[in-house]
Amino acid sequence: MPKTMPKTKAPKILFVTTEAVPFAATGGMGEVCASLPRALKKTGKADARVMLPLYEDIAYRYKEQMTFITNINVALSWRTQYCGLYELVCDGITYYFVDNEYYFKRSNIYGYYDDAERFAFFSRAALELIPYLDFTPDVLQSNDHLTALVPIYYALEYKNKTGYGKIRNVFTIHNIGYQGIYPLVIAGDVFGISDEDIPLVEYNGKINLVKGAITTCDYITTMSPQYAREIRLPEYSCGLDGVLIQCRDKLVGILNGIDTEKIDPATSKSMFVNYDAASIEKKKENKVALQRMLSLPEDPEIPMICMVAPMVSNKGYDLLRKSINKVSPNGNILDTNIQLVIMGQGDTDIEGYLAFIQNMYDRRVRSLITYNTDLAAKVLAGADMCLLPSRTEPCGLTQMMACRYGTIPIVRATGGLIDSIVDVDKDRDGGNGFMFEEYDSDVMDKTITRAVSMYHYHKDEWLALVKRAMACDFSWEKSAGKYVDIYKSLMGR
Repeated sequence: MPKTMPKTKAPKILFVTTEAVPFAATGGMGEVCASLPRALKKTGKADARVMLPLYEDIAYRYKEQMTFITNINVALSWRTQYCGLYELVCDGITYYFVDNEYYFKRSNIYGYYDDAERFAFFSRAALELIPYLDFTPDVLQSNDHLTALVPIYYALEYKNKTGYGKIRNVFTIHNIGYQGIYPLVIAGDVFGISDEDIPLVEYNGKINLVKGAITTCDYITTMSPQYAREIRLPEYSCGLDGVLIQCRDKLVGILNGIDTEKIDPATSKSMFVNYDAASIEKKKENKVALQRMLSLPEDPEIPMICMVAPMVSNKGYDLLRKSINKVSPNGNILDTNIQLVIMGQGDTDIEGYLAFIQNMYDRRVRSLITYNTDLAAKVLAGADMCLLPSRTEPCGLTQMMACRYGTIPIVRATGGLIDSIVDVDKDRDGGNGFMFEEYDSDVMDKTITRAVSMYHYHKDEWLALVKRAMACDFSWEKSAGKYVDIYKSLMGR
């Protein structure tokens, strides 16, 4: 009789991250580091857990449910710091919280003079705590520059320690623009990296933590296949194209997904009125309710365009500004019969300009200088179109959420927007949005005009487009399977 093949064990993954919804998040990384572990667990083919700092602002209702596991001392250069470990199971996922009030009992996640030291401590603590967990990870998955020291420290100090030798490291780049660049002089004092090991993290005469993580990790993942290609080009790499080309054999792009159970207009508690593709007429009730809430003229036929994005330079706010400031015989986009709802926060110059524009166009524009997931869902569900004119976009979750709500994306062709949106004029039967290629305000305006024209004058086509967008499968299932394949390949090494 043929021998029974041994059953491959499910890989154990520990996500080391500075953000995870619902505990702490400033953007997409927090969403991914919560939804991907849940999707991995749901496959039944991986045990995924998450470790993050115990921030002051984590809601009390979560803190009172946490269980204290242990405390140890963690050495960082010449310092020795207290480190507590707490555990909480939420939505079926085990979360570990690293406690140190000196570093993390602060009113914000980031923005402090000692952020380098704070998250170096967290990265070191994540490795030191592994023997105290109730499982030994097969893979450590670190995320962006603030945890880039995890694979670096592992390569320098932990790979030959008892109990650590078989651990593999995956480093996920959410945004190549954030690289953890610091002066070389702090390598020893802050990071505890000796002079002979500085070449591992040195790049262009400075410390570059992402460069170090890229070279020391076993696999590099990005948020979309297109972004993995783009960051090997000088115009997108922020200087790291040479390093990424050298490491291209371990670089892969996997398109993010969204939590389709939580982001569902048929069941979401954020909706003014629940709806689905079979009751799409109720979407207009959400628009009117949003207009009422924002004190805009209540008219379900006025096309409403939303832009829900951090107010930072790469999101295309400069294109919007040029379009609004445009002087031409035909006026600017706000001289047409549309409503524009913008939501986000970030750069104070962008925030100030958008507040000014709201005052100028009080009956057309609302600038919501905030980020709140409930309000974002209301805006995305109430609008007819969602503008995403990004200069760069590692993946983007907003266009996927917009499709789920039947709100048609208008996007620039870059990164994950290319991987998730198909222009309806290029594929009448399969398109789910509108796309423009050149990073130019005139080209963007023409694309907005195309969308508004279909909305006004081709109602049947618009309805078909909305239903196709809502039917798009942006769940994590396929992507989670690709991550499992990576983990299993690493375990076989």
